[in-house]
Amino acid sequence: MGAQSGAAKDLNLILTGFMGTGKSTVGRLVAARLQRPFVDMDALIAAREGRSIADIFAQEGEMYFRALEAALVQELAARHGLVIATGGGTLVNDALRTLLTRTGIVICLWADEATLIARLRGQTDRPLLAHSDWEMTLKTLLARRRPAYEALPYHVDTTGKSVEEVAAEVIALFQRASASFPAPD
Repeated sequence: MGAQSGAAKDLNLILTGFMGTGKSTVGRLVAARLQRPFVDMDALIAAREGRSIADIFAQEGEMYFRALEAALVQELAARHGLVIATGGGTLVNDALRTLLTRTGIVICLWADEATLIARLRGQTDRPLLAHSDWEMTLKTLLARRRPAYEALPYHVDTTGKSVEEVAAEVIALFQRASASFPAPD
């Protein structure tokens, strides 16, 4: 499963989905297998800001973070041949989703609610879940974002699968989808 050939290597492979679905972990492995640069949007924002995402939310608020995220999407959409892991809410924004789907194949990672709760339990770096009733918030947020995730054409369910299994599915799906990606104008 080495590097791709032809036009597919210019397309970005964008992983999106709810928090806890494995975007960053799977993205790193997919990038290594495809011999591509990997960009974790949340990690890059945190590095550029010199503070964690949780601190950005606490000190500046969600609107500030979303503005940073939108600017980064603009920047990444101008690049090619990347594997990108978005934040969980990035592509809920219609304009950002449209922009990234023009640059490559967007694959939504999914997991069932019980799996997400198990994966996210005890994590302290998720600002949207940083309170005592985090499970109810997770369920509400998941329900609110579900239509945006479901509108995406490509999905991989990560429930009960290893990172290696998910990465293999993502790569296979990307290769199939790349073959029918519209040529640039």
